[in-house]
Amino acid sequence: MTALTLSTAAASGLRADAIVVGVAKGPKGPVVAPGAEAVDNAYDGGLAGILETLGASGAEGEVTKLPAPSGFKAPVVVAVGLGAVPADEAGFDAEALRRAAGVAARALAGAKKAAFALPVSDAADAGAVAEGARLGAYGFDAYKEAGRSEAAKDRKGPLGEVTVLGGKPRDAAYKAAVARATAVTEELNRARDLVNTPPNDLNPESFAAVATAAGKEHGIKVQVLDEKALTKGGYGGILGVGAGSAAGPRLVKLSYTSSKAKKHLAFVGKGITYDSGGISLKPAGHNETMKCDMAGAAAVFAAVVTAARLGLEVNVTGWLALAENMPSGSATRPGDVLRMYSGKTVEVLNTDAEGRLVLADALWKASEEKPDAIVDVATLTGAMVLALGNRTFGVMANDDAFRAAIVEAAEEVGEESWPMPLPEHLRKGMDSPTADIANMGERMGGGLVAGLFLREFVGEGITWAHLDIAGPAFNEAGPFGYTPKGGTGSAVRTLVRLAELTAAGDLG
Repeated sequence: MTALTLSTAAASGLRADAIVVGVAKGPKGPVVAPGAEAVDNAYDGGLAGILETLGASGAEGEVTKLPAPSGFKAPVVVAVGLGAVPADEAGFDAEALRRAAGVAARALAGAKKAAFALPVSDAADAGAVAEGARLGAYGFDAYKEAGRSEAAKDRKGPLGEVTVLGGKPRDAAYKAAVARATAVTEELNRARDLVNTPPNDLNPESFAAVATAAGKEHGIKVQVLDEKALTKGGYGGILGVGAGSAAGPRLVKLSYTSSKAKKHLAFVGKGITYDSGGISLKPAGHNETMKCDMAGAAAVFAAVVTAARLGLEVNVTGWLALAENMPSGSATRPGDVLRMYSGKTVEVLNTDAEGRLVLADALWKASEEKPDAIVDVATLTGAMVLALGNRTFGVMANDDAFRAAIVEAAEEVGEESWPMPLPEHLRKGMDSPTADIANMGERMGGGLVAGLFLREFVGEGITWAHLDIAGPAFNEAGPFGYTPKGGTGSAVRTLVRLAELTAAGDLG
């Protein structure tokens, strides 16, 4: 991955392929952002005018390249747009810095080293620049590099090294900020890798193997329940979803414990490694990206490993509910009734509403440990995409204050979310004449119906929230900011922030 360093050196003396500076959108044209004073001075204070002549405005996501001033060891200056000049003296927020750094890192694909002279006034700013640059430099090349195509030969690798100027390499706060950025981005990018891996290489068994290996590396206890153990334990939801596949399902438990922990969080992730819809087969055009249906489990996995790497003083348990949803002679049929791990029976009206079935078993199992809170993450419903679009995930909960805390944590780390209700009148639509509950209800408000279904499998008195990341988990459009095309790692940073807040005693 892209290396990270801090430096107080002058931009002119650094040996690098490029110097990255920020430019903001002012009322009368582009404005050179703090951090780039030395570069601007080398242009005799005319950098803003030069950029305007070249068509730059300072708008977010804009990139302008120009030759470096005389005397600089780097040959190129890359000016990246930060958006509007801040209205107050607070400066640019962390998300503006992350996005600008990500855009610059993408623009510098193939370069060995770049120095980032973006606005850095404290350790948090340095961490934001580092995080954005590493996330923006991400590329998934495992399969293209293996070929001999011209596309593979011409493909540029990620930016090799990022030096954050204005950072203090010997200052404890700055070092901690970079260490945090390193852990978060490495695990988030591993989650992206998992989401991008084709389903013929990533199935429940191989995903469990990845988790087991990571557990050994980072001191996390890992327990894997295979088909035999799931059958013995009565996990009817997970077994029912995986019944049609030659690749058997798994339930993976990852346990990170801290001797200083006073709280226990449980994260539960939907891990459908491929979703064909089962007997309720998806129509053509809707299954080509269904390798991403395990993005919730990938987020949970990454968050637990990050918590361990950061040594957070909170116990975090991750549950990965893994299955492949395929049609075959052994597959669950519409009309079948499954007896869940909780003992409750579910009439399956649509086998493509399978995520809630595997989550139901995992939620009940997680509830048995009586954690202080449970958060599940899932690419659960197309209805949530219709409601909130492709960049925002929905948050539902059985506690309004907890839901608000999650939305606030997401905003703090730069993830877009929106609080959603759990209307009681929608529960009646899941009444079944045959079983305790059906896995489908009213079509309108389908994302909320799914949340109400999951709530049925949360232990009494346990605070719970549900994150439906169906929109932002997989980016089918072009890259933007630090977000690549393909797997995004949605919800990883929100879960990590929740763990940090809980460890600090600032969350409930």
